[in-house]
Amino acid sequence: MKPPEPHGSAAAPKLETIGLVVIGRNEDDRLQRCLDSLPAGTGGSVYVDSGSSDGSPERARRRGLDVLELDASTPFSAARARNEGFEHLLRRRSALESVFFLDGDCSLVDGWLEAAADALAAHPDWVAVCGWRRERQPEGSLYNRLCDLEWRTPPTGEVGDLGFGGDVLIRVAAFQAAGGYDPGLIAGEDPELSARLRLAGGRIVRLDRAMTEHDADIRHLASWWLRSVRAGHAFAEVGFRHRDRGLFARNLRSTLLWGLGVPLGALVIAAWQPLVGLAWLAAAPLQALRVAWGMDPAAFDRSERLLWGASCVISQVPKLWGTVQFHTNRLLGRRRRLIEYER
Repeated sequence: MKPPEPHGSAAAPKLETIGLVVIGRNEDDRLQRCLDSLPAGTGGSVYVDSGSSDGSPERARRRGLDVLELDASTPFSAARARNEGFEHLLRRRSALESVFFLDGDCSLVDGWLEAAADALAAHPDWVAVCGWRRERQPEGSLYNRLCDLEWRTPPTGEVGDLGFGGDVLIRVAAFQAAGGYDPGLIAGEDPELSARLRLAGGRIVRLDRAMTEHDADIRHLASWWLRSVRAGHAFAEVGFRHRDRGLFARNLRSTLLWGLGVPLGALVIAAWQPLVGLAWLAAAPLQALRVAWGMDPAAFDRSERLLWGASCVISQVPKLWGTVQFHTNRLLGRRRRLIEYER
C-alpha cells in the first residue's frame, strides 16, 4: 500500500511525555532540516554527535537542544549514540514515558509524534511504533530512488524480522527492560533490538502514516555498493547472534544463493559447457522478475517493480562481501569499524 500524505492529529497525549534523541555525524544541511522539523513542547531533546567536523554540535546548541559529543576513545556506532542519548535524557527528565529516536539525515513529518503517542496510549501492549520513511529527493539519482523503494516495501501492521529502522518511538520501560541497543553492533542494531523486544512479548507496529523524510543523496555506484556491504554485514552479525531462532536466515540464504551460488556455478559450468553456464546465469534476471511480479501493482508502477527486483538480486554480491567480512573478523577475533559510505 502506498503511504498516505502527511496529515494532522487531534487530541493526542501531551508531548511533554516524549523525549527526542537525534544522532548524527557530519550531516551538514541535512541536520539543520532535521532540527528545524522538531516540534516545540516535548519532554526534552538531545543531539548526540559522533565526531563531526562540520560544526554539527554548534548547530544543535543554537537550536536549543542538549548536545552530547561522544568520546572518540570508544568506537562510534549508532547503537552507542542512541543509548547514551537515551541515558542523558532520562537522567534529566525521569518522567518521560517514551523516546523517539531520529537519524540526523531525516526530518520529522508534522503530526507524526502526536499520532504515534495516540497509538501507544490506545494499545498498552504495543512497545514501539514506526511509520513511513520517504526519500526527500527520489528523483535525484537512481540510488535515491532505490532508497525510496526500500522505505516503501515493508507492510504496515505488526513488523516481522526486519523490525523498525532508525526512526522509532519506543516506550521507556520496554527500552530499559531490553537493555537498549547493542553497542557492539556497527550495523543492524535496529532489527536486533526489535527482535529482543518481540521476544520479550512486546508488539511493534508500523502505522500507515508518514513519519520522516530521509535525505540519502547517494549519487555514485560505489556509495550504493558500500551501503549494500553494510547491509550484508548487519544480516550476518545479527543473524549469527540470533541463530537459535533463525533471524535473517532467509536473507542469508538468498545472499549465498544469488551472491555466490549462481555466479560461481555459472563460471564452473561455463568452463565445461559455455551455453549451459550462460543458461544457469539466466536464473538471476528470472529471480529479479519474480520479485517484481510479487510487488503490489497498485502501489508500485512497472518501472519501480523492475528496478527493485533487479536491485534485490544485484545487491546480493556486495551483501556477500559484507557477510564474508563479518565471519572473517569473527574467526580472527577482530572488530570491524564503522562501514561508512560517501554521498
